[in-house]
Amino acid sequence: MQPRVGFIGLGEMGKWMALNVAKAGFPLTVYDLRPEPVRELTKQGAVAAASLREVAEKSDYLLLSLPDTEVVEPLLLGEKGLIKDLSSGRIVVDTSTIHYHATLRIEKALRIKGITFIDAPVSGMEARAKEGTLTLMVGGDPEALEKVRPILNAVGNNIVYMGKSGNGQLTKLINQLFLNISAAATAEILPMATKLGLDPEAVYKVVSTGTGRTFAFEFFTPNILENDFTHGYPMIKAYKDMICAAEISAREKIPLPVFAGAMQTYQLALAQGLGHENKGAMIKVWEKALGVEVRKKRPGENR
Repeated sequence: MQPRVGFIGLGEMGKWMALNVAKAGFPLTVYDLRPEPVRELTKQGAVAAASLREVAEKSDYLLLSLPDTEVVEPLLLGEKGLIKDLSSGRIVVDTSTIHYHATLRIEKALRIKGITFIDAPVSGMEARAKEGTLTLMVGGDPEALEKVRPILNAVGNNIVYMGKSGNGQLTKLINQLFLNISAAATAEILPMATKLGLDPEAVYKVVSTGTGRTFAFEFFTPNILENDFTHGYPMIKAYKDMICAAEISAREKIPLPVFAGAMQTYQLALAQGLGHENKGAMIKVWEKALGVEVRKKRPGENR
């Protein structure tokens, strides 16, 4: 008999992940505050739950795909948290991206109740969620991972076990820091090149085929040149990773000078009201500071 799966959070990533679990043939119960994705899932055979408690009670394995720590922690441990509704022996798999120390708190609280908590944040954008080709970085009990692996195989094609609880979130953070620092460097260096008289489009052609290439540079620069900052996550949402890294640096007494420089660019961008745009919009900070224009002007735009 297939295990019963619950899925909470049918956002940009979660909707496709849940759809792939349903298509893989697992009995699926879903919950989201928005009715539209729930209706879409029910067309694929999922059952719509009327409450969070119903999802918990109908699930052997519960998957979460939620925005941040401020949603996940109270949902599980709050006054009306699911810790009261989940019975001993259940497994909770959190595919959200949340703070490392919060993950440790949640895992300990659930373990005391006999519930196994696995942190399994994902890497890959919406297209890969739709295709079922995400990368999952997993921390927690290895035996529990093997139990839920068939379900996770419907979500991603690269499941990497990282070790003890929290290590999945820690690995995701490290991955994001490489991306975020590179995005901040792109925002700083392209205006410098322009200030010194180089054509930014020509710089892109060289760097994207040279030793300075990075995923962030190759992803954001074409959109920067077209003055398009709509692709990818809004900067304000990505900023949670920066906060988490700063907290770890402070607690563990680990100096991160390059990260600290990138953090200043993020904060300047957010202070200038750019949080609703993607990370490429950090270029506007240094365009303004250096008095240059890397981006194409839109009709009627003044800078």
